[in-house]
Amino acid sequence: MNLQNPKLHRTLGPLHLWGIAVGLVISGDYFGWNFGWSVASFWEFALAVFMIAVFYICFALCFTELAATIPHAGGPSAYAEHAFGRWGGFISGFFVLIEFALAPPAIASALGGYFHFLFPTIPILWASFSFFSLLVAINLLGVKQTARFELFVTIVAILGLLIYIFSIIPFFSIHRFPSFDVTTFSFRAVFASMPFAIWFFLAVEGVAMAAEEVKNPPRDIPLGYAAGIGTLILLASSIFILTAGVIQTEEMATLEYPLSFVLNQIYGEGSLVSVIFTFIGLFGLIASLFGIILGYSRLVYALSVSKYLPKFFSKVDPNNQVPKNAVLSSALIGFICMIVGDTSELITASAFGACGMYVISMFAYFRFKIKDPNRERPYTAPLYPILPFIATLLGIVAMVSVAYSNIRIASIIITILMLSMLLFWIKKSHRSF
Repeated sequence: MNLQNPKLHRTLGPLHLWGIAVGLVISGDYFGWNFGWSVASFWEFALAVFMIAVFYICFALCFTELAATIPHAGGPSAYAEHAFGRWGGFISGFFVLIEFALAPPAIASALGGYFHFLFPTIPILWASFSFFSLLVAINLLGVKQTARFELFVTIVAILGLLIYIFSIIPFFSIHRFPSFDVTTFSFRAVFASMPFAIWFFLAVEGVAMAAEEVKNPPRDIPLGYAAGIGTLILLASSIFILTAGVIQTEEMATLEYPLSFVLNQIYGEGSLVSVIFTFIGLFGLIASLFGIILGYSRLVYALSVSKYLPKFFSKVDPNNQVPKNAVLSSALIGFICMIVGDTSELITASAFGACGMYVISMFAYFRFKIKDPNRERPYTAPLYPILPFIATLLGIVAMVSVAYSNIRIASIIITILMLSMLLFWIKKSHRSF
């Protein structure tokens, strides 16, 4: 990797990384996952969520080893390049770029939806644009200020989910779960719901993209990442199970503010607990949108430094060490997608990009083990090769499932990948890499 350009500033510790890891994903508890119940029954979607949770546990342990051993803002792209060379880095970088470019407009749209729920006179699109612009502006201030803000909104977002959980527990009944019927159980529905199960955890790997800004990567990355994954699994399982025990799942399957809807159904339209939760819920969406903008900008910066993207994106502001052009590019993509995109399709496209990166990262993990067995590893994933094999297998299942759930979206992304590879080959043939 070529790292001769201005470097990012090392200011982050494990608590910051925990805040980034949870903050990147926590919006997935507030919205998006519920779309799974629009294509699958409770039990079918439950199987999908369980499989994805197992995958993320296994993947996180392996990915932490890569992130601690190769601390680079390019994250998955850097690992794939180390394992497979320039083409591996390019393909992995493409998939993670799709993931991090398309998740923010989906979150911003939901953020506008929650705000519209509180203030019906304000159009969703206006609210989405305003929040997106504000968070891009804060990202331009510097990583230390960014991480502190992310930690604050993440803690508030967790508080909001705890309010929701404790508010619905008195109304929970296991008898509301539909009975399991093996004769109607459909694995097609399980596969169709997989993108929305992924949304519970999507982008948690973005913490690796802050690796060049971590004070002590070998110690801090494993601590922050493991704590983040544990927190997310606890929250996701609680939200999923408790919600299904208080309401008919099909009632909130297509809403962009599902948890507020559930509280309204229980406590009444405009109830105090619903309004308080929705207001706090804004912080959950802000945390993820803010964190993914941070992760996206560092990814674009690293891909530019590594000559996968134009040099323009790797320029660092001398005053606050922020890759300003990389940050602003996320705003441009986000605005376009919010105007022309559909939330569920943006989720599916982002999940497909994530799955592509997961599979390549696991192949890179095995290759890294074989190619460089004696390299010092500050952290080593347990149960090799069983655990990474499980992660690889489930990652492939998830990628095929997401492609199956929306063949049109997957075809578009693959076509863009082919065109990008052609352009990269042309560029590569005219330069020395």
